[in-house]
Parts: sequence; C-alpha cells; structure tokens
Amino acid sequence: MSKRLNELHEEITHRLRGVVESPRREAELLLIAYLGKDQLYFITHQDDMMDENDPKLLEWIVKRSANVPLEYLTNRVSFYSREFYIDEGALIPRPETEHLIDEVLARVSVEEAITIVEVGVGSGIISIMLALHLPNARFIAVDISPRALAVARRNIDMFGLSERIELREGDLLSSISEKIDFLVSNPPYIAHDVPLDSNLSYEPQNALFGGEIGDEIIRALLNEVYARRIPSFACEMGYDQRLKVQEYLKNFAVQSLDFYTDYASFDRGFVLKAIHE
Repeated sequence: MSKRLNELHEEITHRLRGVVESPRREAELLLIAYLGKDQLYFITHQDDMMDENDPKLLEWIVKRSANVPLEYLTNRVSFYSREFYIDEGALIPRPETEHLIDEVLARVSVEEAITIVEVGVGSGIISIMLALHLPNARFIAVDISPRALAVARRNIDMFGLSERIELREGDLLSSISEKIDFLVSNPPYIAHDVPLDSNLSYEPQNALFGGEIGDEIIRALLNEVYARRIPSFACEMGYDQRLKVQEYLKNFAVQSLDFYTDYASFDRGFVLKAIHE
C-alpha cells in the first residue's frame, strides 16, 4: 500500500510520541535516512508516493518506537562535521566529545612527532580526528572490546589512516609498552546505580559505567600517568566529577590542571600536565 511522504511522516510522528523528545523531527530524520536523501529533498517531495509496507522501513519504525537509537538503525553518525560508521558494538559519539579533541589540538602543534595513546577507542572518532589534524603524530588506540575495535577499524580504514593508527585489544594500558607523550581518553564515568534513559540500554554498558562511584577508571588512568611518567593527559569526565579529580590529584605533583566545559556549560573534562621527579 502506498502513501504520500507527508502522510507517512505524520504516522511515524504519532508512533514516536511519548518515546522520543522531538517525535516530528525524529520521524523526518528517519525518513531522510531511509530515502538516502537530504532535507531539501524531503521538503520538496512531500507528495511523493511511498510503500509504507517496505520491510526495512517497517523494521526501522518498530525499532525506533522501542527507542533503539536512530544511529544504530542507519549505521551512520555525524561527529566533528564528519560522517562515521556506527553499530551496537560502540558507544554513539556525543557532540560534547568534540571539546576533548579541541583541547588536545590546542596543546599539540602540527609539527610534533609524538606518540598519542587513546584508551577506550570505541568507534575511533577521537584518534581519527586527531590524526587528521596532526599529520606527524603516531597513534595507538586500545579498547577492551573486540566489537568496538571492529567498528574503529572500519572507520580508520574509511579515512585511510590504517598506517597511522594502530589498534590494540587490552584493558587500559596493559597492551602498551611504548613511551607515551600524550594520553587521551573518554572513559566510562557513570556510577553503576545511576538510572539511564531507555535509549542508552542499547549502547555497550562497559562504555558507560565506570564503577560503583563512577570515577574509578579515571583514577586508574591518573595512576598510569604517574607510573609511566606520561607528560600530558586529556580526559572527558562527568559533570559532577571536578572536585573528585582535584581531590585525587592532591597526592600527585601537578604542573597544570585545566578543566573545560561542554556546550551546556557543564564541566566535561580536564587536561593534566604532570610533574615527574
């Protein structure tokens, strides 16, 4: 059975009410992705006839109605003005993580031939964006999840960076013996008892929960910074973890500790320059 695009848009909007925050916009994005077109096409083809019983479209509607993230349905996610592959094996990149990349780029010049290590590579977006901006840097990116590494590999190959970004499986820095000049991480930092929105239940839980308190992995990485004499560490964190990081670092020698905020002006991460005596 066929229906006009605008009629189908209304039907999907109705299905998504009470499920997503902006059902009309979500219905539009779903249809744009399904059609493989842009927003201008969607606006100018409202009277086009569509098969409302197409199996792929029906599957997408059912899954999105159950709050499966749209990015997992389309296998596409936008980040830092680029398009990346994504599936359930990796956390969906958030816009606030763009700040983490900006903070690193503000501290590393394009001429520097340094080794940058990312812990928790996920979809690979952080190492990829840094590699595109820092042509002389070498990258080693690790993750404990083989599924996440598979997503990262797909994106790294798509951007032609397989010669510059080496992937390794391992917990934290267990698979790395090389000297590290700059450590970067967007680690899990949510406490285990924090209730999550239903859509987050579809994302890899080991990429979300950081322990009973939430900052356990951040503290473990800080320990590694000093045990391995790593000069610089950039890390994303929870909006309420600034005081915990400051308190923990009272036990260590610090040259500088700069916190940064996200688009909503919440504390979102820090950059540490450590002193190693």
